[in-house]
Amino acid sequence: MSLEPLEDFRERVRAFLRAEVGPARARSTAGLRNLGDDEDDLREVQRDRELQRLFHDAGLAGIVVPTEYGGQGLTPEHQQVLNEELVGYDSPVRNQVPTMTPCMAVLLDFGTEEQKRTHVPAILRGEELWMQLLSEPGGGSDVAGASTTAIRDGDEWVLNGSKVWTTGAWWSDWGLCLARTNWDVPKHRGLTVFMVPIDAEGIEVQRIEMLNGNREFCQEYLTDVRVPDSHRIGELDDGWTVGLRWMFHERMAANSPYVTRPAEMELAAVDGQSIRRVALDAGRADDPVAQELVGEAEVLALVGSALGRRVAEGMAAGTMTEQASAIARLYHGLSVARRTTIAFELARSAGIAWSDADGALAGVGDDFLMRQVSCIGGGTTEMAANVVSERVLGMPREPSRDRDRPFRDVPRGGSRTSWAERRGSA
Repeated sequence: MSLEPLEDFRERVRAFLRAEVGPARARSTAGLRNLGDDEDDLREVQRDRELQRLFHDAGLAGIVVPTEYGGQGLTPEHQQVLNEELVGYDSPVRNQVPTMTPCMAVLLDFGTEEQKRTHVPAILRGEELWMQLLSEPGGGSDVAGASTTAIRDGDEWVLNGSKVWTTGAWWSDWGLCLARTNWDVPKHRGLTVFMVPIDAEGIEVQRIEMLNGNREFCQEYLTDVRVPDSHRIGELDDGWTVGLRWMFHERMAANSPYVTRPAEMELAAVDGQSIRRVALDAGRADDPVAQELVGEAEVLALVGSALGRRVAEGMAAGTMTEQASAIARLYHGLSVARRTTIAFELARSAGIAWSDADGALAGVGDDFLMRQVSCIGGGTTEMAANVVSERVLGMPREPSRDRDRPFRDVPRGGSRTSWAERRGSA
C-alpha cells in the first residue's frame, strides 16, 4: 500500500484545520507561571482530550504509529507537515509530552501486543493521559538509584515508595513506574518498569506548591499498590534497558515524530515576540543595550529550533547516534534559562514589583525566579552534559564507586550505613 503523498496530506490537513479547529488558545508557560485555578486547568485538560479525539477521528492522530495500533502508519515527514500547518491553530498540547513521548513511545518499543493494542489506541483517542513515575525524593538525577520497591506476590506485584516532580499527575490516568525488584545486584540490573493506573488503591497524589503559586508538580506516595504482572513492561530486572530508551524519548520531547504541536512553538514567556514586547513595555525600544539583548534572545530561539530539527533528522537518517538527543536537551534548558534572564534584565524595576496593568512586564520576576525549571524538568542539563561528553564525544566515563556493588550495600542518604543494615534485613 502506497503512502499518501505529502502535498495531498498537506491539503487534507489544511481543509480539516479550516473547517474544524479554532485559533490557538493562550497557553501557560509550562510551569513558569500560575495562571487560572483548578477548574480552569481541568477545563483546559478536557478541551485537549476533545481536540485529540477530533484529530483522531480525522485520521490525524499517531501519524507515525503503526496502523495496527490505531495510528496512520505514515512518516516523520508527514508529522512535520502537520506541525507546520498547525501554526496559528488550536492543538491538544497536554496530550503530547509525556503521554505520546516518552510513555506511548516506550509502550511501542517494549510493550506486549496486548498492552499496545489496549493502550495505544486509547492514548490516540485522548482517553488516556500518561505520566512518568520516575524521579524520587532522595534520588536527584540518579534514576538508576530508584528505591521504590516492587515485590512479587503470586501474579501480582506490590509497590511501595514515592515518586516526585510528576507534572499533571492530579489530572492524569496512567503512569510508567520504575521500581526496584532486586536489591542483590548492582543498581542498574535490579530495576523493572510497570504500568500503574494513577487512581489505583494505595496511591496518594499530593500537589507541590512552587514559589510562584503553581501547583502542577506532584508527589505520589505508593503504599501496597497492587498491579498484575501483565502490567510489567519488558523483562524482569531489565528495567534499565527500558529506562535508557525511555530517557532517549524524554530528551527528544517536542522533537519526537510522535508529537503533534505547532512548528517552532516556544514557551510563551520567552519566545522572541514576547521578549520584544517586554522591551517595548519597558520603554526601551531605542535603548542599544535592550536591542542587543532582544537580538540575543531571538538568536537563541532560532538556533534552538534549527538544532532540534537537525538532531531529529540526523537520528532518523542514522548519521547521528540516538544519544545526540541530549544535545538538544542541553541547549534547550540553558537557552530558556538565559532568555528568561534577558526578559528580567529588560524589565528593570518592573521585574521586582508589577501590577496587571504592566502588560508584558507583569510576571517577568516570577519567571526569573523559576528559570531553573527548564534545566531540571525532562532530565537535568547536568545529566544531558554527561551524556554528550561520554556517549556522543566518547570521553572517559565519570568514576562511580557503586557500579559493581549490590544495591542494598550502597550507602544512601548521606550515611555510610547500608540499606540492608538500616532496614535490618539481610
